Amino acid sequence: MRKTREITLGDVTVTRIEEMHGPIMPADQFFPDMPAQTWQDHREVLVPDHLGADDTMVHIAMQTWLLRSGGRTILVDTGVGNDKARPAVAAWDHLRLDYLGNLARAGVRPEDVDLVVNTHLHVDHVGWNTRSVDGDWVPTFPNATYLMPKADFEFWNPANNPDITGGVNENVFEDSVAPVYAAGQVQLWEGSHTIDAHLSLEAAPGHTPGSSVVKLASGGDRAVFAGDLMHTPLQVAHPEHNSCFCTDPAQARATRRKVLGWAADVNAVVLPAHFSGHGALEVENRGSGFAIKNWAPFARY
Repeated sequence: MRKTREITLGDVTVTRIEEMHGPIMPADQFFPDMPAQTWQDHREVLVPDHLGADDTMVHIAMQTWLLRSGGRTILVDTGVGNDKARPAVAAWDHLRLDYLGNLARAGVRPEDVDLVVNTHLHVDHVGWNTRSVDGDWVPTFPNATYLMPKADFEFWNPANNPDITGGVNENVFEDSVAPVYAAGQVQLWEGSHTIDAHLSLEAAPGHTPGSSVVKLASGGDRAVFAGDLMHTPLQVAHPEHNSCFCTDPAQARATRRKVLGWAADVNAVVLPAHFSGHGALEVENRGSGFAIKNWAPFARY
């Protein structure tokens, strides 16, 4: 099948919008309970898209899933963003990237966006919610409703969680969440939420209290935009392993198994937020875990 940056699932068009991709952190830090031998045993699947060829650096992508559904333009997650103070992650501090240019090349201007879905409110999922204009943070997408999980909105508010200072989400609520809320563009939801006839949101907690997934059902096609359910293909065969950023490890494992099980049962395309390479895949049940059945036809980065 021809590789492309866009696929059609039922009546929904899905386009992959890159912010950046590459190495992020050593495997033993990112996945502290994943045995080193597991990475070695699967190097042929992981290198070069998901693991460095000459080191143990995990490679991921920062990207947005652009959906055209029911006449609306929808963005799922918005990356790290430009100009933002990120003291805990030097590589993300005061970025100057051409994300909006990549969006424009897909035919979308900021004012064209009808809906922004933040699957959760981590630093690398909300960055382009806002941009700097004359020193103020303003909504990047002025005509959009921003769907945010209520549990994360409350958890990541520094007024409720003083431990944010010094962590990866320092400054994030103030510069990427609160300004959109103050502009009256945020809709908080919990449990589940219907987006349109083809798309729905479901709570998928564990990685964060409010983590969620977007499910697609259109015609005979099924898909799940899985947020941070997984950061590496190794978590397909080994769903018991979490990243170091999961706030509730036991719940994260249970949620991962639940969503992957659903995807295997209905032959759904799984589109994690951070997979580099082809970016999306189909899975099947195998033993106590799952296996990769096919990679989706997106062109590799």
